[in-house]
Amino acid sequence: MSNPKAEPEKTGRIQQFRDTYRLSKKTDPRIGLWILGAFLLVGALGFVVFYFLLPSGGVIGLVLAIVGALLFGSLAALIVFGRRAQRSAYTQMEGQPGAAAAALRMLRRGWKTEPAVAFNRQQDVVHRVVGPPGIVLIGEGNPNRLRQLMSTERRKHERVVADTPIHELISGNGPGEVPLPKLVRHVQKLGREVKPAEMTDILNRLKALDAQRSAIPLPKGPVPTSMKGMRGNLRGR
Repeated sequence: MSNPKAEPEKTGRIQQFRDTYRLSKKTDPRIGLWILGAFLLVGALGFVVFYFLLPSGGVIGLVLAIVGALLFGSLAALIVFGRRAQRSAYTQMEGQPGAAAAALRMLRRGWKTEPAVAFNRQQDVVHRVVGPPGIVLIGEGNPNRLRQLMSTERRKHERVVADTPIHELISGNGPGEVPLPKLVRHVQKLGREVKPAEMTDILNRLKALDAQRSAIPLPKGPVPTSMKGMRGNLRGR
């Protein structure tokens, strides 16, 4: 008997590939050619490798060569598709509010991302990442306004976790800023100064800081509701 959960999962995965391809094609019209080219080129290389290097010949050797070509070609096509789709996603996100927070979601095990820990009325926002380098504050918005906002956040964090390294960076394309496509890799390369066992204590201390922050009433005026809503929704997950 077939597993009833397998079919929906398979269908959902195929639909996800289709949706990703359709979205990527909007900013990368040649993505289909790149995928096809990778499949044919690497597939042909796989055919040659399997056909001439394997000891078996005849029909068996031909079948193994075809299977190898399909495996090699499919793997190359998936790799190219993933990279082109990721680049297309960055292109679509760049310049939009919350783009850095969306990119930071790619940080997986061993990292804790908290979007929009601070923001101002001009929609400049500071995100926080806790991981092996310590605490990383990522600013997104106008660099001149962010300096004061990030300086304030740094002092707040230093009062709670004074013995933890705190890094600051701004996501953007200006001088001294980190471009969005390079943001995740840049954060990962900041070093390893905090052990996994120490992260629990750091996160517990930061919870106290966030609790104090949420208890402070918001100032009157046009608070950016998009950032406020994003912060509340993501915290509730």
